[in-house]
Amino acid sequence: MASLRPITSASPRCLFAAASSAATTSTSTFGASSSRRTFTTTAPTQRQTPTHLTVPKEQIPDYPYGPFRTYKQRNAGLYGTSKIRFGNTISQKWQIKEPTHWKPNRHVKRLWSPSLNMFVRTRLTTGVLRTVDKLGGIDNYLLGTKARRIKELGPAGWRLRWKVMQSGPVQERWAREREAMGLPPKAHHLLVAEQAGAAPPAELVKEMDRMLAQEEEFVLGEETESGEVIVDVKEAAPETQETPKST
Repeated sequence: MASLRPITSASPRCLFAAASSAATTSTSTFGASSSRRTFTTTAPTQRQTPTHLTVPKEQIPDYPYGPFRTYKQRNAGLYGTSKIRFGNTISQKWQIKEPTHWKPNRHVKRLWSPSLNMFVRTRLTTGVLRTVDKLGGIDNYLLGTKARRIKELGPAGWRLRWKVMQSGPVQERWAREREAMGLPPKAHHLLVAEQAGAAPPAELVKEMDRMLAQEEEFVLGEETESGEVIVDVKEAAPETQETPKST
């Protein structure tokens, strides 16, 4: 019987298989490396910013009721008085009680603002959206003057309200209302400072300090025949102590 000798060289078929597998491995490695995303050069994902975040925070007066402490999602939208509710569901057959919760019916809408001449993108509930439709637009909803409306706005609505109040059409409408009521027009710089909650100008502060140092007083409430109120400043007369007359 002939002895078996070990094969020292690979067959052509084995060499072809090894070459094809090596080529496949290199191709897959190159494809994986080429399809890998480099985070240093990739642009960030585009995302539209809500309108209330575009308002400069340092120019807005503080919200009188402060941020919401419960269900803090209301601080970033128009949720009204809606908030998450907790309760139980009880089966009718076996009377089994299971805890559950109900979240507000919240949507993201783009509402047209005639005063800003742009779309206002914000989160709001269906109840607030129904109120906006009844009032005729988002501007009328934000410009409500009752305390209940201010509480419903929240911090996000308060920012949108300030932005609408600074628009030209709203300023012109208020000027016409003042003229219809017989009030004098308000200076622009005083109106902006009053709405922004800013401190009085430095010139006014210096004038007040000077009047206090010289013991001057304000005289308010003098009305003319036309109904205008006159504000005068006069120096206070020095007080003289009367001496008793001798008899």
